[in-house]
Amino acid sequence: MIVLIAPENDIPNEIEILNQLFQEGLEYYHLRKPNKDYQAHCDYLNKIDKQHHNKIVVHYHHELVNDFNLKGIHFQEQKRIDNIDNPGRYFKNLSLFGKTISSSFHEPKDLEDCYFEFDYHLLSPIFSSISKKGYNGRGFDVNTIDKTIIGMGGVTVGNLSAFDTLGYNGVGVLGGIWKSDTPVAVFKKMKLHFN
Repeated sequence: MIVLIAPENDIPNEIEILNQLFQEGLEYYHLRKPNKDYQAHCDYLNKIDKQHHNKIVVHYHHELVNDFNLKGIHFQEQKRIDNIDNPGRYFKNLSLFGKTISSSFHEPKDLEDCYFEFDYHLLSPIFSSISKKGYNGRGFDVNTIDKTIIGMGGVTVGNLSAFDTLGYNGVGVLGGIWKSDTPVAVFKKMKLHFN
């Protein structure tokens, strides 16, 4: 399983590359744009071919699931801590039937102890980040945790088997694709690993 995280700030040809990645089989795109307001998120989504909307998970403005046929919503760590103790109230006004709900974690113990059943969990940093300088990998082994866990941090074509060995069900990639000169080719190589 490959989860592609959006670049925080827009990059040249981003939508064009993204549509190509969807055509190549990308099924999980995490739209994480902290600097975009609700309307800017709508404008961004409207540039993407509608047939691919059901592959997009939003980190901000979860109410977008009411207006677009999205894949699901994602809780960053602090938002999960702030809201998941009373999920009924948080989810009340969201159309979540058939949608995924995922969350970010930075400690395996927090992930293991979390009582809320997320569809999948992003855990980082496994290896040193490509997109965030000074974000050093911690090599978490999750073989003993019986949950769907996606490893993030320093993902490259060359270290995918290391994520397998550490017990991950897939990878969350940002810099490994967006900072590449050939993002579509890199994605295709990664996809081959998981097929």
